[in-house]
Amino acid sequence: MNNLEISVRDLNVLWHPCTQMKDHETIPLVPIAKGDGVYLEDFEGNRTIDAISSWWVNLFGHCNPYINGKVKEQLDKLEHVILAGFTHEGIVRLSERLVQLSPKGLTRCFYADNGSSAIEVALKMSYHSHKNKGEERGLFVSLSESYHGETLGALSIGDVALYKETYEPLLIRSIQTPSPENQSIDAALEAAEKFEGLLKERGNEIAALIVEPLVQGAGGMKMYHPLFLSEAKRLCERYGIHFIADEILVGFGRTGSMFACEQADITPDFLVLSKGLTGGYLPLSVVLTTEEIYGSFYCDYNPSRSFLHSHSYTGNALACAAANATLDIFESENVIENNRRTIALIGEELKRFEGLARVKEVRQCGMIAAIELEGFDPRERIGLKIHQHCMRDGVLIRPLGSVIYVMTPYVITPEELKRVFSAIERAIKSIDI
Repeated sequence: MNNLEISVRDLNVLWHPCTQMKDHETIPLVPIAKGDGVYLEDFEGNRTIDAISSWWVNLFGHCNPYINGKVKEQLDKLEHVILAGFTHEGIVRLSERLVQLSPKGLTRCFYADNGSSAIEVALKMSYHSHKNKGEERGLFVSLSESYHGETLGALSIGDVALYKETYEPLLIRSIQTPSPENQSIDAALEAAEKFEGLLKERGNEIAALIVEPLVQGAGGMKMYHPLFLSEAKRLCERYGIHFIADEILVGFGRTGSMFACEQADITPDFLVLSKGLTGGYLPLSVVLTTEEIYGSFYCDYNPSRSFLHSHSYTGNALACAAANATLDIFESENVIENNRRTIALIGEELKRFEGLARVKEVRQCGMIAAIELEGFDPRERIGLKIHQHCMRDGVLIRPLGSVIYVMTPYVITPEELKRVFSAIERAIKSIDI
């Protein structure tokens, strides 16, 4: 079996996500036979550093021996059971640990299958909780250039222009408030002031504000100061609005703390987690919320007051085993502290791009780095050119338009990290005109 054989079979039957399939008439697919740490290996033995953690999910490397062992162990006990009326030890233990780890006051866990589904849970739960208290609040607020997923509800409250223009007739109501312009305190305060202006006009219509704390991912890895989060939470409390923290991307150490909200010393009304929750192994997501919101649904039998949401694979036992194994590694290996050395190395590596032609801005938030280019027409597809050049150097980079980002598994070595940034530097220089 070789790369070409797998590619031909694939293109006869598959439709890939976020892909114009016609591109693969000229751009070859990359079939992966196995993974090992930060490396992906194709069927011909070529190894590539996964510098984007396979869409931001992988924390401790591909085929991590410890997580592998725990999933295999679970497989011989229980693969799955309905979570309505039943439970299992793995999900109980995981929930206890998440409640202990998360900001104080989050006491209840509701599970779904993936990030977008968890966003849908949080939106419905927020709206329904207000409704159970006799309030009709059908409007949600998100930040400009935000992204929260691609199911219809999640898409509705994001601010990706292409998506909203394409699917506009299908979307629920939402409005945007400006995101902070940069990582400065002044930008955070200015954005908070604009949010307050919106609340003065329409606060009684709004169910919740939803934000990607500190880093707006698919919107171009925009980053902002934690002060905006604390100010926004204060305003939400004043106007009786829920605060939804979408930490699907930034949770589990990506920003330098276990959860990004910790850096603002706030407790959201809803904390949404996925991606790194299972170390990148299996689909699982969770919404943590407060006892107050849980209590607004707690009553004698009343179908219209009960929370109406379910997934067939909610709380899957294999996924819970991977998640518990992931948390074991955080506990046993002092991951957050150890990552600080990598964060410092990333900061040093980013210096090579300062003053480089066509580089508009360099940004960093914890383990996430972004290099934004300028002066390119979107039709040039500069991101695709960067991707292809880096692949030839054995590094997987998938830019967001003209924004090149690095989000590696935590197990990357200093030498591998230098290789990643060297490949990006060569790629930028190769396309400079």
